[in-house]
Amino acid sequence: MELERIYSDAGIEIVLAQHIRDNRIEIVEPAFMPASAEPILRDNRIENGDVVMTRSGANYGQSATWLDSRPVYACADLLVLRRPSCPSGYLSSFLASAPGKLLLDRGSYGAAQPHIAPTYLVGLRIPRFGKLEASIDRLVRQSAVLARDCIKHLTESEATLAAALGLGNWQPPEPLTYIRRASEAFAAGRLDAQYFTPRVTELLTRLGKGGRTVRDVAPPRSEKFAAVGAGHFRYIEISDVRNDGTATSETIPISEAPSRATSHVRAGDVLTSTVRPNRRLSALILPEQDGCVASSGFVVLTPQAVPAEVLLTYLRLPLFCELMDLHTSASLYPAISDRDLLALPFPTIPAKAGNTIVAAVRSAHTARQRAQALLVAAQRAVEIAIEDSEAAALAHLRQHSETQSVSAKEM
Repeated sequence: MELERIYSDAGIEIVLAQHIRDNRIEIVEPAFMPASAEPILRDNRIENGDVVMTRSGANYGQSATWLDSRPVYACADLLVLRRPSCPSGYLSSFLASAPGKLLLDRGSYGAAQPHIAPTYLVGLRIPRFGKLEASIDRLVRQSAVLARDCIKHLTESEATLAAALGLGNWQPPEPLTYIRRASEAFAAGRLDAQYFTPRVTELLTRLGKGGRTVRDVAPPRSEKFAAVGAGHFRYIEISDVRNDGTATSETIPISEAPSRATSHVRAGDVLTSTVRPNRRLSALILPEQDGCVASSGFVVLTPQAVPAEVLLTYLRLPLFCELMDLHTSASLYPAISDRDLLALPFPTIPAKAGNTIVAAVRSAHTARQRAQALLVAAQRAVEIAIEDSEAAALAHLRQHSETQSVSAKEM
């Protein structure tokens, strides 16, 4: 029986290839398939401690350790390495290292759509070490804990904001019928019933009490990028936004700049995606990302009358994303216009709640940085062990641990 790839809003959770990157599994937007597909996908279930790898495409060979007990299943584009003979964190770190990638490249086939064959992986020889393997596995597991802490802090910041806005336990009206005047419809320029539901009307009233809009507190940045000359630039695409409110970037030659690379961003700016806003893709630009170039699929906001962390949290609120989604047009590529987004209401947020949100978001970003540093240290230790010795790799990990301890005390 062949399984059709029919995704749904609920059912059994599916891990997709795009969820795996750089030795971590990051589910920005959960994917589901109907519960009826479970018998067919039973062999694809991912267990705690399995290593999951992308099997094809431009990012083939990306791997990470699954460290969770909730029931999830791998999509057809993934390979699941079950119960490896070495610690799973060590195995995924090796596969993410430079030597590991070289071995995977050697075994790939297909030019336009490279693949990794399961039979090649079965015969792949993994370098083995003693204490180092357990040390690297421990780092990977610690990184996973910190990644969960990051999401926990962000969830707390959203709960604080929702409570401050009186939306924490909000029960919107859901009448079976409702009536609006034609003058209201023409004034709004809308004729769809969904926009005029009492739920939306009350939400707009609650958020618009102060009379301010997103533009009032964070006007858009307009610093155009010109793809001229030689050299490289750092590019942020929509797919680079992570579920922790940050974004990665890719360094590419100016001569290969995509047409969507349009605007510079500066430290402290907040990006929010205009495409499929219900995905909650917003990110705070960090100091080291100053000068990056963003895709035209973003609005670049410069917080002026509100802390950047508060703006980020507001843009990620599910209720606000619902309002953005109401203003999207097109079906295959739904997007909200910059004008409509900037005209949405921005409420007055009590200073105490704002301070709590700022602290929570900063704690989240600190946890994220520490989690990423652990994965980088683990990967580098594998490379040092192969290039030099296990003793040198363990020394590197000790030095990293001491550096992290000093940094934690200074914070």
